[in-house]
Amino acid sequence: MANPLPGSTSKASDRDLASMAEARSLARKARAAQNQIVELSQERIDAIVDAMAAAIAPQCESLARLAVEETGYGVVADKVQKNQFSADRIYKFIRPMKTVGVLARLEDRKVVEIAEPFGVVAAIVPSTNPTSTAIYKILISLKARCAIVISPHPSAVRCITRVAEIMNEAARGAGAPDGSINWMTTVTLEGTQELMKSRDVAVILATGGMGLVRAAYSSGKPAYGVGPGNAPCYVESSADVRKAASDIITGKTFDNGLLCSSPNSIVVDANIAEELKRELVQQGAYFLSAAEVDAVGKVLVSPQRLPNPALVGRPAPFIAEKAGITVPAGTRVLIAPLAGVGRDYPLSIEKLCPVLSIYVVQDWKEGCERCKEILRYGGMGHTMSIHSRNDQVILEFGLKKPAFRIVVNTPTTHGSVGMTTGLDPAMTLGCGGWGGNITSDNISPKHLLNIKRLAYELTPVQQGRATTDDGRSTDAGRSTMDDRRSTGLSPEVLSERVDRFLASRGLAAPAVPAPSVAETSPGRPAAFVCEEDVRQALKAGTRIVIDSRSIVTPSARDLGEEKRIFVDSR
Repeated sequence: MANPLPGSTSKASDRDLASMAEARSLARKARAAQNQIVELSQERIDAIVDAMAAAIAPQCESLARLAVEETGYGVVADKVQKNQFSADRIYKFIRPMKTVGVLARLEDRKVVEIAEPFGVVAAIVPSTNPTSTAIYKILISLKARCAIVISPHPSAVRCITRVAEIMNEAARGAGAPDGSINWMTTVTLEGTQELMKSRDVAVILATGGMGLVRAAYSSGKPAYGVGPGNAPCYVESSADVRKAASDIITGKTFDNGLLCSSPNSIVVDANIAEELKRELVQQGAYFLSAAEVDAVGKVLVSPQRLPNPALVGRPAPFIAEKAGITVPAGTRVLIAPLAGVGRDYPLSIEKLCPVLSIYVVQDWKEGCERCKEILRYGGMGHTMSIHSRNDQVILEFGLKKPAFRIVVNTPTTHGSVGMTTGLDPAMTLGCGGWGGNITSDNISPKHLLNIKRLAYELTPVQQGRATTDDGRSTDAGRSTMDDRRSTGLSPEVLSERVDRFLASRGLAAPAVPAPSVAETSPGRPAAFVCEEDVRQALKAGTRIVIDSRSIVTPSARDLGEEKRIFVDSR
């Protein structure tokens, strides 16, 4: 263990130092194990994965109870289902995957693809879905021949440790090297950051708040991070209204709304709005009055536009009571009618509990724009749902929404992770470029593999000498690629020809939108500000004018307030 810093006497500093020392030690241990894991055969890796899944499956209920007891979040029965999803559904999905040796032979191209594990995985596990996420990350890491070090959320150390102990014992019994599965027991922010920056760590799987995900991406290591959800659910006029209401409430009440892909807002066409409201009430919804919306917003949403941790994962009646509201027995969700999205509408953020906002729109085009606003306010690239029987409208949403999982006629919670859809089953969902993530995929063992390629010669290089027209001697052995470069079209000419071809087919080349800040004249408030806008303003040395109507994403607000980039014109 490292010596305390000079003059350091506080318990917090001692704990930080202990956590950092543990992180370094476990990373070294995992790196030593990695050198052995990489030599294991596919048969041995599969036997290890089989043993871990068999050992954890009977413990799903006890682990769910431990998670609720320790964190205070969620519903035991739903956590059992999530644990079973990881231990069974995800296991069965990854079991047939080939992750060792030759993956494919591309005979027509004479290329052989070979699997190479990424290396030691630093896995950050949240308190909202602790045991199911730990099961999942251990399974996919070992399947990819990667040793793993888990950093649990401080409020979920016991339940995550129990998962790791069970799976480690099973893995060791099936032939996994000592140090293949590791977990921190003294957890602080400093210790977690030390783990992510360790030279022995190769890749980071980060699930947690935006601050943690940002830290993962700034660690200097490849990282798969997950941003917030804030999933909208659009109910179009052709929808099966009863099923839509059921799907939305089912998704929102599953584990009391703790999954990032849980529904957060309903957007409904005006001609079916009253019918949907009746169905929602029949199925346990309570619609808040304007005064009650304000009361719930004050207790649920912090000044930093984040959900109150004391109410995260709590049932609807508990939240209503804290807001001083009396609701009928059997109330499952609270629904807040809102007129807009942004800082003036606190309940338009991701809520992580059984509270929904609702918006009424005239048609699918207006619904399309409202869903975009909601996603921009903290859910870019994540998930949304559409409830409709109009395939053309469904396709339009697929083409135009800034979400990488658009689930159709199913709960967002279950559909996004692959419980009720054909998506790859996973507990970590990439948000792609829109969400500042490296991938838009549901994360699986393939994301923890690098691919080596053997590439055989297809086109031999011509040898010998040739003579030019003026009698000079030159190499005839230049590669075909060199010749192509010397006679190829200029980028400008090529671009012009592509544009002409697209125009002849009735297709316009897509315009590249300017950042929203650039659309704001000096002194005029910005309509919408994202994190990239703030970074551009910092680079340009300018400031961003906002007012009460400006929509500012949580990540943009954090960075902008830290750098004092905003000018409030109110």
